[in-house]
Amino acid sequence: MNRKIISYRDNFVKFYKSQDSKIQEKIEYVFDLIRFEKQVPKKFLKFLENTDGIYEIRVITTFKSIRILCFFDKGELIVLTNCFLKKSQKTPKHEINIAEKMKSEYMKEKYGG
Repeated sequence: MNRKIISYRDNFVKFYKSQDSKIQEKIEYVFDLIRFEKQVPKKFLKFLENTDGIYEIRVITTFKSIRILCFFDKGELIVLTNCFLKKSQKTPKHEINIAEKMKSEYMKEKYGG
């Protein structure tokens, strides 16, 4: 398996750069799992029910629970939209709305419509 991960706009990049090196390493570890494992455990990549194809990448550290929202484009390309520190059980609807809006914009830019 060799999925490609890209960031749409700069939300993820800004978030990533604001984290310390240990957190960045943890994010890279999870990305490598997603890139190379055929079956990624739900612990790391989970489809969010009742969304327009939005998934959440889960990065759990001792002190932080990070969520990176994304979607698939043509199967093996994962497009990162937005990310946040998770503070409650449910993924905030506001964050899902941002991801869905970014997915729609990405698809229009890439495929027209």
